[in-house]
Amino acid sequence: MDYKFLNKVVDQILSETMIDYDEERFLPPFSSIPSLSPNYSFPISSLSPFSPYPSFIIHCEEVYGLNKDEVKYVWKEYREIIIDKLPY
Repeated sequence: MDYKFLNKVVDQILSETMIDYDEERFLPPFSSIPSLSPNYSFPISSLSPFSPYPSFIIHCEEVYGLNKDEVKYVWKEYREIIIDKLPY
């Protein structure tokens, strides 16, 4: 895997993610996939450590051309950074 590229993907997705710290919700760029309501935000508590949202997988495959293992890596990194941003 090209970790340098994958880390840039993580950084890009993070830069496009809005976090509502008060409500503990986040609005990721992959929430605008047509199968979802536009601008749908997710509770941060819903960030599964095991599997990414289907819309995240689609976003990573279609926008960045990632394979299954690369998507898992990007999800793990993305999830950890989002959770770390919360003031717990």
